[in-house]
Formats: sequence, C-alpha cells, structure tokens
Amino acid sequence: MSARPIVVMKFGGTSVADDRGREALSRRVLAALELGNAPVLVVSAMGRRGAPYATDTLLSLIDGLPARPRETDLLASAGELISAVVIAAHLRAGGIEAVAFTGQQAGIFTDDRFGQARITGIDPAALRAAIDAGHVPVVAGFQGIAPDGSTATLGRGGSDTTACALGVALEADAVEIYTDVDGVMSADPRTCQAAEVLKTIGAEELFQMARHGSKVIHTPAAELALGSGIDVIVRNTFSDHAGTRVTDMRAYAPTGVATAVSHVSGIARFIVCLPAGEGTPEHMRHQTRVYRGMADAGVSLDMFTPLAGELVFTVDEASVADASLVLDTLGLEFTTHYGLAKVTLVGAGMHGVPGVVASMAEYLADAGVTILQTADSHTTISALVPDADATAAVAALHRGFGLDAG
Repeated sequence: MSARPIVVMKFGGTSVADDRGREALSRRVLAALELGNAPVLVVSAMGRRGAPYATDTLLSLIDGLPARPRETDLLASAGELISAVVIAAHLRAGGIEAVAFTGQQAGIFTDDRFGQARITGIDPAALRAAIDAGHVPVVAGFQGIAPDGSTATLGRGGSDTTACALGVALEADAVEIYTDVDGVMSADPRTCQAAEVLKTIGAEELFQMARHGSKVIHTPAAELALGSGIDVIVRNTFSDHAGTRVTDMRAYAPTGVATAVSHVSGIARFIVCLPAGEGTPEHMRHQTRVYRGMADAGVSLDMFTPLAGELVFTVDEASVADASLVLDTLGLEFTTHYGLAKVTLVGAGMHGVPGVVASMAEYLADAGVTILQTADSHTTISALVPDADATAAVAALHRGFGLDAG
C-alpha cells in the first residue's frame, strides 16, 4: 500500500477537450501532489458529439453498418484511450511524471455484456507499482477486459464507475469527480432555475437521483459509493467552488424531508389486459409470464402495478417495440400511452414522515399537473405525469418542499 494517501481524480470530457481544460486539470493534479497525495487519474473521451474524438463522433463512423457488439465496444473505447495518452503527455510536459493505462492494463475485469458491462474484479498491482515509482497513472475510463480478452465498455457515464471502482480497489482516501458544474444540484438547472448546489448529500440519495434521471453521476458509480462508504466529492474543474461531498449514510443527517427532485422524460405506459380476476392463480400466472418475457427480452419495467384484470407498467420509449413484441407473443391485449415523464422527490428525511405524498399531490395539483401513477421507497416518491408538464412539476415540488435557493 502506498505511503501517500491515494486520491482518484476523474475528469470528464470538457476537462480534457482543450488546452483550457487540460491546464485546469494539471493545476488540480499539481495541487494534489503538493498536499502529499498520490493522484490516480481517470479520464473520459474528449468533448461531446461533434468533437472529433468524442465517443458519439467515433460511433457515427459505423452508423448503418453491420458492426458486432464486440467491435462497437472496441471503437467506443478509443476516445478514452486517446484522452489517456494526451493527458499523460500534457502532464509530463508540465514536469509531472505520468503514464497512460488502458482499462485492461489497469487491471479492470468485466463481464461480457458489451455496451453495458459490469466490473467483476480489479487487480490494481500495475497501478500500485506506478504509484510506488512516483508516477501519476492516467487510466482510460469506461472500459475493461471481458472474459474472452475483448474490450468491454461500461455504458455512458462509465468513467465515473471506473473511478469509484478504482477508489475501492486502491483503498483510496477519496474519489473526486471533476465536471463542468459546481457539484450535485437539487434539480436539473436546465429545468429548474431555482436549483442550487448541495453542500452534502447522502450516498443513498445520490444513488436514487442517478436511478431516477439525474445525469450528475453514473448509476453504478453511485451504487459503489453507497455500498463502499468511500468518500466522494463532485467538483468543478474550472472553479474554486467546494463542490458536493457525498456522505456515508451512517454519518448523514438530512436537514429536511426532501433533498432534490429528479426527472426523466421519454416514458411510455402499458396497460395490459389479463384474462383472469385479481387474486386468482390464473391472474398470477399471466403476470409471471409477462415478467419473465420482459426479462428475457432485456426490457426493464418500472412503476408496475397489478390491478383487477390489468397489469400497468412503464418502460422507456426506446423499449416499446421489444415490450410490445413480448405481449403480442403472449397473446395479450394492451394499450400504450406515450409522451410521459417520471418526476421523483428524493430525500432520506421522508422515511416514516406522514403527509409527504399528500403534500406532493397538493403542490402538483396547484401547478395544474395530473398524476397518472405513483411509486415510492424509503427515500423516494415518484409521480408519472404528462411530459409536457414535467418542468412545471419539478418547479412545483422544488418550491413546495423548500428547495429553492435562498
């Protein structure tokens, strides 16, 4: 184990895309070294769609062509490889001895679900050797090695997961996620102008925000933060803002019922007619057939509710064709409703507090928003609403639960 505290620093696409970002990145690394830390960098591909080395730009080269999933992942991983080499060279030019690593060279092992692989293990020996030699490892994020030796990618935003997984494997003191916003916000600022940066957030709350549409961190990364208790900080590469500290739930004390509001659009709702009445063995058998058929087809169901003679559930609109095929194959009648959104109130402070649902319904009704369906957990309450009303719904809940800035 390194004698110096290890800090994993993940830098997103805007931080590596140009000289301004690379200089800001270099200053962050130099500051970490001056504090006596051993930084380990994880980098994303450069820029966003349209930039020459962005992931979407690279994948556009095979649009409409019969590329296999293994080949698609190989191409998708190239943007992070380019970033790792460029950043390592940039750091060396500034006097910081750095060395680039692919995901495979960093010892990251995955399953073989190309495009959405999960990390199955990490052997950090090569990274530890680099740290012990006084080098700064720069790891290509978003990728690892599948059982057959192929490159597999972790899904969009997967560099966050690379960083958190390396943080756990290296027993790092902290994982710092650098982006182009000041931290985790109480709502999407593009939807809610009153959103503000959160100073702290519980790991469970961050996980639920990611699950329910927030793009601030990759969902598996939030899950790792929750399960490991590792210290995670989300900060802006380009400002001195303190950012958001993600706190272990055992040490987290929520200050109110709600912490944030997340939302996701592009939701479709299925109402499936089941031939037998609720509570009968036949009714349960048909439900089971639907669940199994959707699972086998790779369709993720959300907000599912069995009713008398019906089964209601939602899917993302990209899965509608697959879900419809499953139901057609089972010989079940159904209707599909498009143009919906899920708005979710997130807060560890709501657990066991009566009246939260009532308040949520009142705030949405006052804003003229109709609730089509709800679902809840210990830390979330979700409402299915028309997509056209999503912005009003987020603003109403943000204001009603006292989350507006000031």
